[in-house]
Formats: sequence, C-alpha cells, structure tokens
Amino acid sequence: MTMSLSELSRVSAPAPAADETESLSVWPASTRPAAEGDVTVSGVSLMESADRFGTPLYVLDEAEVRARCRAYLHAFPDTDVVYAAKAFLCRAVAQWVHKEGLGLDVCSAGELELAVTTGFPPERIIFHGNAKSPEDLAVALRLRVGRIVIDSTWEIARLAALVPHGTRQKVMVRVVPGVAAGSHAAVRTGTDDQKFGLSIADGSAQHAVARILEQPHLELVGLHCHIGSQIATVKPYLSALRRVVGLLARIRDQHHVTLPELDLGGGHAVAYRPGEAALDIEALGTRIRAELTESCAAADLPVPGLTIEPGRAVTGPAGVALYRVLAVKRSGRRVFVAVDGGMSDNPRPALYGVRYAPRLIGRRSTAEPCTTTLVGRHCEAGDVLAADIPMPGDIRPGDLIAVPVAGAYHLSMASSYNLVGRPPVIAANEGRARLLIRRESLADLNGRDIGM
Repeated sequence: MTMSLSELSRVSAPAPAADETESLSVWPASTRPAAEGDVTVSGVSLMESADRFGTPLYVLDEAEVRARCRAYLHAFPDTDVVYAAKAFLCRAVAQWVHKEGLGLDVCSAGELELAVTTGFPPERIIFHGNAKSPEDLAVALRLRVGRIVIDSTWEIARLAALVPHGTRQKVMVRVVPGVAAGSHAAVRTGTDDQKFGLSIADGSAQHAVARILEQPHLELVGLHCHIGSQIATVKPYLSALRRVVGLLARIRDQHHVTLPELDLGGGHAVAYRPGEAALDIEALGTRIRAELTESCAAADLPVPGLTIEPGRAVTGPAGVALYRVLAVKRSGRRVFVAVDGGMSDNPRPALYGVRYAPRLIGRRSTAEPCTTTLVGRHCEAGDVLAADIPMPGDIRPGDLIAVPVAGAYHLSMASSYNLVGRPPVIAANEGRARLLIRRESLADLNGRDIGM
C-alpha cells in the first residue's frame, strides 16, 4: 500500500489535539505540542534546540524532506524528479534527495561542486542559469554534468568551444511559452518580459534550436520550461505543456529531429499560513501525464521523457526558524517585536511580500492577542519578517518565536548584512538533533577581509 505524504510523515507520532490541528497545519507533519508551551519537531524540542545551538536557528525535519521526495515519485511515475537546489542546498540535503531517488538541478559551479564532492552522480545533475560564466561552463564540463540548459544564444558558441575534442555535451533549450503564473511579479518566468529563457512567440527559441543542431559538440536532447514560482493551480502547467509540445512538433517538421526529453520545471506552491492553498501534486501528476500523452498523440509525436524540478515543495515545509525577542516597542498604533535575526537570514518578505504565521514557543500565555509586526535587527526599515500578525499581548524580550515553512529560500538567499553571521542549521530526526551547518562567526567574516 502506498501512503500519502501526510501519512508517511505522521506514522511514528501521535496526532496533536484537535484544537492544535489548524495552527500546526503548515508545520512539519511530525510537529507536536509539548509541555510548558514547547513544540517538538520529529521528537526534537525546539526550546532545547534554541538553548543548545543558540538563535537564530533553522531546524530541518529530515523525515519530512524524504517523505516529500517519495510523494513526488509516487505522483510522477516514470518521470525524472529533480530537486531544485537553489531552494536550499547543503551536503546532507544532497544526500537525502539522492538516496530517495531524485536528481539535482543546480545554478552555479558552487552548487555543482558541493553536490559532486558529496557523492551526487554528475550524470543526474542539470545545470541551469541565465548568465553562466565561462568558469561555470568549464566546471560543468569537467565534472561531466548530465544536462546543461541553454538560456541564451550567446551560450551556444561559448559552450561548444569549451567541449573537449571528441566528446559531446547534452543540452536543453529553456523556452518561454508565454504563460503568466506565479504569486508575485518577481517570480513569474513564463512570459517574455523577464530575463529567463528564449521566446517561442518571437522565434528566439526556434533560432537557438537551429544553431545548436549545427554544433557537432552539442547534443540537443530536449526543451526546458519553467513558468514561475508559488503556482497553486494545475491549469498554467497544462497551457505551457501544450505550447512546448507544439514547438517539439515544429522542430520535428523543420529539422527532422524528434527530441526525446521535456522538462516542465517546478514552482509548485506551498502554504505559508493556515488556510492558504498549496498545489495538489497528485492532481498535477495525473493531469500533466494525461495532457502530455494527448498532446503528443495529436501532434503525431512519441511521448518524450518527462522531467520536473520541485524545490520549495520539498524542503520549504520541512523547516522552522527560531528567534529570540530582543525588544518590544509601541510606536503610534503599532507594536513592533524585534528579534535577533531578520532579513539577513530571510529576505523573502522584503523581496516578495511573503506572509508567515509565527508562534510563541516556550511558555503558555493567557494574555489577549494583539496585532504586532515582527521585525529584524538590521538597520533597514524594510527588515520586516511578518507584518500585522496576532501575538500574545504580554510578548517580551527573551521569548522564543518560531516561524514555520522556513526550509526554502531563507538561508539560500541569506547575507551577512551588518556583519551578522548566518544562522546554523540542524536536522531533526527521530528525537535526535544534529548540526548540519555551523553558525557563521565574526572570525569567518573577518577572515575574508585582507585590506590592511
């Protein structure tokens, strides 16, 4: 019997009380309320973790990550499921997704080298990027990466010139299908008014295909399409799929080449707050495979091998960020709660206006809730982690605040703004916490500064 993602994550832990179910709905599925207002993730106390490792701290539920990998493989049989490393990558995550049978999608030589030196097979890696440097391409070729996704016509000759004599590099072309999807303008990548890919509408994609087919050292194996992020409905994927299959048919007719692969990218939405919509991946898998079969039959094409690239939907809901309250300030009608992290470890609210559901951890408050704004410690007015959220009216310095759905695009986009070191990451698994990434120290930061 095959279990759903939720069932896979909850088999070893008793269910929370009914009144906690909704408030914990966006947390890792192993999350349980504990004594004195504590919360456990995979049996690991968040209070004890904060005391042991300090704050800010990121907790990643290993079983949740692995269960989400298996859920994708179940929803997309006979599909190459590839984890988008840009969401969050460390050596442990690379090992987890590899052991669960996923490939890897990387965007830089740094991500690629980390994965390969961890033992990830390079032939299972796809190399992306809208502006790959010559060094990026050289590393990809040296490590014999499985696929390189061409994102501009400039890359074609540059890459072909670097391919060792007597070998061929498998490539795909990233195409823009003209489909608008995504929760924010900054993450919509399926239309012609952004930096990624080559347009089908203006002929850029077709021109790139023709040029690649002229290169003896490049082997064009398929088309790639990524239309955006935080997409909660299936319909945009079906629209993009039909347009890309149409291009596959035109390539067959014009060049007498039938490309064997099609990559539909990722961008699958997760819920950041209770009640928000997440993409139903079971429905997506069923409808994508049906549409692919139907569209290819209509175009008299063999069904190509399908690839998808989930990132956020694998690690996002598996992570929890922990902060200590440093100050509480009332200014005008607003209550500001300042914590010891902020935009240096989570720039997403400032970039995309994302909203979270923080929670007080470590004590039970009977105070009436008040509307507060959770802010960071940085000298930036936009350093806001969560605006207009309910928190206990007696919130005070020293309190512990947890922010769920923190496993993607937090630390991968982190900085050392104000010379504040990046937080550590721990894995929680079956009651045991282990350090994955240590805290970045002032010595680490100073060690790069050699100007005197």
